[in-house]
Amino acid sequence: MVKRVAIIGAGPSGLTSMKACLEEGMVPTCFESSDDMGGLWKFKEVSEPNRASIYRSLTINISKEMMCYSDFPIPADYPNYMHHSKILKYFRMYAEHFKLLEQIRYQTTVKSVKQRPDYSRSGQWEVLTQSKDGQEERHVFDAVICCSGHYTYPHLPLKEFPGIETFEGKYFHSWDYKGPEDMHGKRVVVIGIGNSGGDIAVEGSRVAEQVYLSTRRGAWIVRQVSDNGLPLDMKYNTRFVHILFQLLPITFLNWLGEGKVNAMYDHTMYAIKPKHRLFSQIPVFNDDLPLKILSGSVVIKPNIKEIHGSSVVFEDDSVLEKVDVIVFATGYNYDFPFLPHNAMYKTGHRVGLYKHVFPPTLEHATLAVVGFIHALGAIMPQAEMQARWVARVFKGMKKLPPAQTMIKSVEKDTKVIHQTFIVSKRTPLQVDFVDYMDDLAGEIGIGVRPKILRLFLTDPKLGLKVFLGPCTPYQYRLTGPGRWNGARQAILTQWDRVAQPFRTRAVQEPESSNALSLWLLSGVAMFICCVATLDSLAELIGVRPNILLALAKGHPPGAASAPGPLYTMSVSSEWAGTMGRGP
Repeated sequence: MVKRVAIIGAGPSGLTSMKACLEEGMVPTCFESSDDMGGLWKFKEVSEPNRASIYRSLTINISKEMMCYSDFPIPADYPNYMHHSKILKYFRMYAEHFKLLEQIRYQTTVKSVKQRPDYSRSGQWEVLTQSKDGQEERHVFDAVICCSGHYTYPHLPLKEFPGIETFEGKYFHSWDYKGPEDMHGKRVVVIGIGNSGGDIAVEGSRVAEQVYLSTRRGAWIVRQVSDNGLPLDMKYNTRFVHILFQLLPITFLNWLGEGKVNAMYDHTMYAIKPKHRLFSQIPVFNDDLPLKILSGSVVIKPNIKEIHGSSVVFEDDSVLEKVDVIVFATGYNYDFPFLPHNAMYKTGHRVGLYKHVFPPTLEHATLAVVGFIHALGAIMPQAEMQARWVARVFKGMKKLPPAQTMIKSVEKDTKVIHQTFIVSKRTPLQVDFVDYMDDLAGEIGIGVRPKILRLFLTDPKLGLKVFLGPCTPYQYRLTGPGRWNGARQAILTQWDRVAQPFRTRAVQEPESSNALSLWLLSGVAMFICCVATLDSLAELIGVRPNILLALAKGHPPGAASAPGPLYTMSVSSEWAGTMGRGP
């Protein structure tokens, strides 16, 4: 029976893993190499080796309702897209509320995780840690959860840029970027058009002489501010949209989505159109970059061919002189150097983990990886679902399939990922957010995955919110193991929390009755226009049934005077068909 659990990392995945263990009656000990919790979201003016790093202005590109933990909503007055300082405050509130801070040992680095000599019988692990002053300590745990993240080891591919050793200016990885202070009046080249590259190019363009954004493949760039000024993910990350993706051909959906994105800014004209289709890779979220391109503050360039002193030569043979700064926004490598090699194996570009959590080759299910996931959605609710499942497996309430079954599942999953998405060594995996959350919900226990049909029958109001509204994490706390009594109310009030940050100035809204009257008048006007158009068409072909007059007299359209029965019948059929189709 698992009792003592080691958790590596006190970031968002580590916090929710601690909570899940406590809820199942286990005793977690969290080892955190830094001096504070928060992981990636703990900003530091100087980047620390082997730790994730963020820049001073970073704001998350997932809205608060979609990124919060499922039983702890983010305060209503917090902005929908939060600065990293607000995110850290939220994590601290979460940790304090569920009494997690006392489980964390700060400034303690995990050096190795090894199977105990009696592992075959006990499933236990020996964890070697090192304190800030270099003192090593060995611990014995019944199970281990790795929550070390995957933005820790910056990928700096200098060999791919011939002549970089001759560069006369300054170059660095985006991992080291904190702000644009060193870009004032400079000519800057940013390599990579991901989220970090786009942010750095935009921010740098406000102070630099000129910023050039070099991209090998291009990218689809979408706005975080969607229709009516609402968060993009709240509008489109819904179960209804998810069903459309299952029913409609992906070619059609790509065509439809790309048309909408190009209506905002033509990706071909802006020289950012990628080689892949829209839904083959997670897009870049950036509302400011297109404006910077439009104003000339950022110039898009192809991949770099070579570098000579202060000159940069691009693959189209264009040459940029007097470059002062090069920023490599070229992604990250991932590694788990402290885990045993026999526990981890590669399949495709990714680590072979059953449902992206459990190593399938181990004799005992006492080692798990939480938070190593990539989807068009926040990592926090996904890590939380993983942790809930892991805790129940550790507790013995859920069992994993046989090793061979898990290995086959992993290999099949890898093929699906490679067939569906564009993946690489730096972005080794991607999953569908709703599919993955529902799958894990089924693993946790009966009732965790919301039953839409039952909700429609027993609680229609809630059913509509769950089906048509955003797939917020609260849906997975309505029933089943881990049920939270506040889940229903959280779903019903989620749009109120979206609106709350905007209520900073009183604005008179039209009365609902007036709005309803206006809506009805508009509908009547449209109906009259449609009927008048039919009358006009009829007049053009030489008949004059005057549908409007017939309606005014209370007769059906077919009863109006007409030159012959054939026309009367055709008008009646079309009218009946129109009435039957509905809106």
